[in-house]
Amino acid sequence: MSDVILPGATLGILGSGQLGRMFTIAARRLGYRVRVLSPDTDTPTGQVADEEIRAAYGDLDAVAEFARSVSVVTFEFENVPAATTDIASKYAPVRPAGSVLHTTQNRLREKNFLRDNGIPVPSFAAVRSAAELDAAIDSIGLPAVLKTASWGYDGKGQVILRQKSEAAEAWAKLNTDEAILEAFVDFEREVSVVAVRSCDGEFAYYGPIDNDHHNHILDVSFVPAGVSDKTHQQAIEIARTVVDKLELVGVLCVEMFLKHDGSLLVNELAPRPHNSGHLTIDAYATCQFEQQVRAVCCLPLGSTQLLSSAAMANLLGDLWESGEPNWPAALRLPEVKLHLYGKADARPGRKMGHLTALAPTAEEAVAKVRQAREALLRR
Repeated sequence: MSDVILPGATLGILGSGQLGRMFTIAARRLGYRVRVLSPDTDTPTGQVADEEIRAAYGDLDAVAEFARSVSVVTFEFENVPAATTDIASKYAPVRPAGSVLHTTQNRLREKNFLRDNGIPVPSFAAVRSAAELDAAIDSIGLPAVLKTASWGYDGKGQVILRQKSEAAEAWAKLNTDEAILEAFVDFEREVSVVAVRSCDGEFAYYGPIDNDHHNHILDVSFVPAGVSDKTHQQAIEIARTVVDKLELVGVLCVEMFLKHDGSLLVNELAPRPHNSGHLTIDAYATCQFEQQVRAVCCLPLGSTQLLSSAAMANLLGDLWESGEPNWPAALRLPEVKLHLYGKADARPGRKMGHLTALAPTAEEAVAKVRQAREALLRR
């Protein structure tokens, strides 16, 4: 294929957090060089990249110079401004394309895209004023979740409404000019599918992955998920439809609610590797980050064979509150792998790393990874 970017080329990544770090490690293992651009220095990605360029995403001259110096541009978070990807695309392919970002970085555009393509989603309505919120409540009912249309993640920018009398305060609290009201979903569990699509439309996937959250932040993920074969197949079909309709080139996570009746509703899309897919590094033949490299370079995709049941537990900054975690205690469990992101400032709720445990069953893996995380608190 003429679009193939061969090892030895330089790949560019916008964003410098842990997802970029793991992408860079995978890229360098395959023989690529990596340049990263972000407003920060000594970042998780910059620590392992060939070159770290400090510039604001709105500095379009710097972005243009960056794009001219690489063979392809990708990103590790979806809130890259449209102007940034537009200017970058004049000098290098941007994968996934800016059109994918445009759809997924706004909840209203995302939900409309999903509904228009026949993909099941919770009932929703656009909200741009307190009066529209009252009308949306009358239409959708309560309880419901009011979310900002843009810039929300890990539970930020959203409020659960249980009574109509809470509406005015909730609207004022969000302090936004555009929001979405979604019907509250009484779900059995949350699952995700990390999907990959290459330049020529080749498709690969991981999952479904079973996800447990705490305080709106992913806490533990595990595979295989505890779902029926029918649900498994439906989740994969949904993910395939999403990436094909978006004409995605890269990695995208589809987060879904499994309802008590066995049906699935799509909650959110993330057009990049995902927290729930971190266990792919240790549990699959090819991890999500290597797949991102392969996809954006137009190489054949790797095998997604599951090698072992596994569980991943996030390590948040809260673990550092009483001092350095007890790493030797966790690593005395030989089936446990430690991944730290190189972040110096451990703040409560901040993702500092993760643990992955391998075991004969998912239940054993979950127990093992929780045991390892608890061991970190032994001083």
